[in-house]
Formats: sequence, structure tokens, C-alpha cells
Amino acid sequence: MLNKQTYAQLGEAVYRTTLSNGLQVILVPKAGFHKTFAIMTTDYGSIDNVFVPRGQTAAVRFPDGIAHFLEHKLFEKKDHDAFDLFGQFGASSNAFTSFTQTSYLFATTNHLHENLDILLDFVQDPYFTSATVNKEKGIIGQEIQMYDDDPGWQSYFGMIGNLYPKEPLSIDIAGTVDSIDQITADDLYAAYRTFYHPSNMSLVLTGKLDPEQTLDWIETNQARKTFTPSAPIQRIASPATQPDQVIRQTTRHLSVTRPKVSLGIRGFDTVPTGRAALTYSVAVSLIFDLLFNDTSDNYLRLYDANVIDDSFGYDFQVQRGAHFGQLAGDTDQPELFVSEFQTILADVFTQLKAAEPQFDLVKREAIGRLIGAINSPEAIANQYSGPLFGGTMLFDELTVLEDLRFEDLLPVAHAFWDHSVQTVATILPEGLRND
Repeated sequence: MLNKQTYAQLGEAVYRTTLSNGLQVILVPKAGFHKTFAIMTTDYGSIDNVFVPRGQTAAVRFPDGIAHFLEHKLFEKKDHDAFDLFGQFGASSNAFTSFTQTSYLFATTNHLHENLDILLDFVQDPYFTSATVNKEKGIIGQEIQMYDDDPGWQSYFGMIGNLYPKEPLSIDIAGTVDSIDQITADDLYAAYRTFYHPSNMSLVLTGKLDPEQTLDWIETNQARKTFTPSAPIQRIASPATQPDQVIRQTTRHLSVTRPKVSLGIRGFDTVPTGRAALTYSVAVSLIFDLLFNDTSDNYLRLYDANVIDDSFGYDFQVQRGAHFGQLAGDTDQPELFVSEFQTILADVFTQLKAAEPQFDLVKREAIGRLIGAINSPEAIANQYSGPLFGGTMLFDELTVLEDLRFEDLLPVAHAFWDHSVQTVATILPEGLRND
């Protein structure tokens, strides 16, 4: 049975249920849309490299990059490739792995039933052999080497590595050429059996769909399959990096024409759980908007001084077990870039109070972006939080944002910045020294 949650002000409705095998199903019909977007996600990502395999009692450390490797291999079957099946029914398909999740998706304007069966069937039918695994190592190895030469990627992961030097978050999601060379078919099956049980997964569909009919298709598909009973997943977390272990500054030289700087801010406060975590994330993101968006005093001053340009950007992320912000951009004055932003962050509460007159405008701009995202089935499905924010949707994020007042930001700002540590990762052109 579907449970309906209505967002009357937005004219939207979300239908939810959990199947008998544990699979969470979330359906969001969009009137007037011709496209349907579907995404199937497991709560398993690159940081989950030490766990107790299903059916065993001892923890095992698996090679870095195994979650991403498994994502690649799941499309390939003994006698076909799932990509080809989607193509036969007019759908575009893809997949991605993050620090904490792996997702498989398709978009289509027709043959929804057939494409939905393809998605469910290929994700729930693993096929790995030594030969196919070894073949994939060369393909993923080339991908890793490509990103090794990507300055933007290296700047970002340089920052992450500084903030989390002793934790899996510091390791590239794809692993290394050496680590993936250690992966075996048995490793992939062990990871699959542990994390790909329906009870650890969600299926979200948005766009052109009939909720009752779509649920019937899903239930019929699942009824054809036998799943073992669900069991608790035992992830073994690495010892957390302490504030004094954060690496404060690193510099690399790559083939770039201009220096790239990434300044990271790691929070050491405790993020609340469930919907309160969503409120926390929205509040800190709004603070970043107030301090650094392209209408802020800080941005305009530094832009006029040629310290930053249109490449400048910022971000705040809450992951399972981690949260951090980033300020990054290309600059001809990397030392000044760092000193200016460190000065701002050292006086963040004075800066925040000075920005109070812009609060309503910045909040309306953020609301406008979310309203725009609500018209995208992809955005709605991709921003489903799963267990991280208590299963909230994009619509809930908009409600949280609308309810936020300026005075609500101050305790959140203190929680994050009073317990934060900064780092700087700089990419310099080859031959250029900053000493």
C-alpha cells in the first residue's frame, strides 16, 4: 500500500512504501511531463571498505575503489550488457558512486515498464568472473590515470585528503591503479551480498507515471525473485582524524596555466540526525551564500581586486560521518586568496551579522533555485536523502528553507565554525614556486 504525502503549497505529492523484502519505493508523479526518471540506490560507497561480509563474523578490509568497481561490473552479464537493453527501449542510462552511495539510473519517454524491469533485473542479478574482472581493471585504471592529471579533481581531493588524512574519505572514489588490481570476483560478490540486499536500497521514480500501476510493476518484478532475510550491516569505521592531525597546507605542481586554490573547512561538531540534519545542512549552506555569493560584499571586493574571478565557487556537504565546506577558484594571487578568505573566516560572526540586511534577498534566491529544481525529475530523484536526512525530499528542503529566520543561523554557525579546522590545497603551474 502506498502512503501519500501531500505538499499542498507546491501542488506536489510523494507516494512511499516499503516492500516485504525491504526495498524502499518512492514515487513522484509530475503532471504534464513526458519523461520519467528512475534511480536505484544502495547505501554503500567508497568509504565502506572495511566491513563484516554477510554470513561471516570477522571484519575484512577490501581494496580501495571496490564500490566503484562493482558499479562498473554490474552492467555486464554473461550474454549481454544492460546498457544495450536500455538502448533497445529508448532509454538513456548511467550510474555513479559517491563516498556513501552507489546509484543506477535511467531516463525515458516511453516503455517505462520494460526499462523499469531492466533496472531492477540487472541490479539484482550480479555476474562476475575472473576474466571479466581482470578486463575491467585496465578500463578503470585508465579512468584513474585520467583523473590523476585533472587539476580540478586533484585540487578537490587534495583538500579532502588534508581534512581527512587518516580516513577513507581521503581516498579517491575510484581507488588507485594498485588497489583495483587486487580486486577479485569473490571480493565483488562479498560486497554485493552485504550491501545490495533490498533492505539497504531505495528506488525513486519521478515524472510521467501512475503510482498504483508503477508499484504493481515493481511488486510483480520483485515477486519473481527470492531474497535472503535481511541482516544488520556491520561497517567498521576508521579512527577519526583529530583536529591537530588535519594537514594545514599542501602544494602540488601540475600542468595548469594559473594557480588553483581550494580552502577547506572541516566541522568537528556533531551533526543532528534525521530531518534536523537537513535543517543543519540548509542553514550552513545559506550562511555560505550570505558570505560568499556573487552579490556579497566579500565577493564583490575580492573580484574588483582581481583576487577571484568567475571560476570562484563554494560548497558545503554533509556526508555520512563527515561534513565540510570548500572555497575554491583559479587566481593569479594564491597567497592573497588564502589570506583574504582566512581573514573572513576568522571573523565569521561579525561578517554574518553585517550580512543580515541581505538575508531576505539571499533566502529568496535560494528558494528560487529550489523551485527551479522541482521542475526537474532528475533533481527530485537525485536529491532524495535516503537515511542521511531521514528520507526527506527536495520538497522538504524547500519547506525547511522557507521556515528559516536569520536568528536561526547564529547557533548553527557557532556549532560549525567554533569546532572547525581549515586547510589549503594549492595547485601551481609546473616550474612556478610559491616560496
